[in-house]
Amino acid sequence: MRVSRRAERVEPFYVMELAKAATRLAAEGGAGQRPMIYLNIGEPDFTAPPLVQQAAERAIRDGRSQYTQALGLPALREAIAGWYATHFGATVDASRIVVTAGASAALQLACLALIDAGDEILMPDPSYPCNRQFVQAAEGVARMVPCGPGQRFQLSAEQVQAHWGERTRGVLLASPSNPTGTSIARDELQRIAAAVRERQGITLLDEIYLGLSHDAAFGQTALTLPDGLGETVISVNSFSKYFNMTGWRLGWLVLPPALVPAVERLAQHLFICPSAISQHAALACFEPDSLAEYERRRATFKARRDYFIPELNRLGLTVPVMPDGAFYAWAEVGALCERWGMAPPGDSPETGGSWPLAFELMRRCQLAATPGRDFAQAEAGRYLRFSTANSMEQLQEAVARLEAA
Repeated sequence: MRVSRRAERVEPFYVMELAKAATRLAAEGGAGQRPMIYLNIGEPDFTAPPLVQQAAERAIRDGRSQYTQALGLPALREAIAGWYATHFGATVDASRIVVTAGASAALQLACLALIDAGDEILMPDPSYPCNRQFVQAAEGVARMVPCGPGQRFQLSAEQVQAHWGERTRGVLLASPSNPTGTSIARDELQRIAAAVRERQGITLLDEIYLGLSHDAAFGQTALTLPDGLGETVISVNSFSKYFNMTGWRLGWLVLPPALVPAVERLAQHLFICPSAISQHAALACFEPDSLAEYERRRATFKARRDYFIPELNRLGLTVPVMPDGAFYAWAEVGALCERWGMAPPGDSPETGGSWPLAFELMRRCQLAATPGRDFAQAEAGRYLRFSTANSMEQLQEAVARLEAA
């Protein structure tokens, strides 16, 4: 059976391929081998807090599992709007909020609503691999622009202006970013949004890690940008990361009002609605006790960052930019490759740098991390992504193993 050209264009998700290899190696190790430490997947080790779990149980018990509106439960849209007001000082009308089946569905809906065949979307290199696949699935072209540590691995307004071409439709950014954990400086984001608006383009911004910001200078939503720019931004968010509801598959979009009807039509046909049970449960995320628990967990993520990244730097896995959010470390691998007698980063990610190093880490240290091959094109072999969404004890053991290797 012939596979569509669209499906053929979708690249492998190497994060998941490596995860399968780590599981296989762990199973092959036998009883005498140390257990694998998994610092490769960006999933909080926390689960939904008690009030959220109890709300899901009540919804099931009360039979509240029918379809909801395609835009989501009105009460949940209002609750999200209230969170923006109290958490970020942002006034967001609930009518602009579309609840989705995860941030993935939000990105798919936004891309399908805004991108035509051949439209070009500027994205930073490195960036989350699925984002460019959403662009390609909408028959757009994801144009990756190399962004180094000097600019926090983020696009600049100058780059947007320099790379904007006849087919350019807009930009797809992430702040904080996966894999780097870095955010776009507020004044730079304002310049980018202004440059895009001037060209009548779209600013699509992944803010799913915004709740896990650790620096007040960056922990602000783009929806509050001045001069009306915030109202032009399309913000993607999720209950997965800050709210610790990964498998519940629930996210949302904040849209300019004129886009809501088009996205609603797409959502009605493609998804019908997000999970009713997940939506009823998510209402409890905004209870005071739940929000207090989320803030305690955010402090825990920060403590892990503050321990782990200096240790990586000490061991020669240098993290050139301290992440200001999320739970990742984007570390250079050249020094470790040299110490272990492995091929340094080069033009081919398969033969040198972080890809073979990731497999050697699993064999030598029983430690899984994600090579840069997924996230970057320009310097794919130079970086390795560690996730600090794991316990402090596991992070300390990972450091001990790296030091002893």
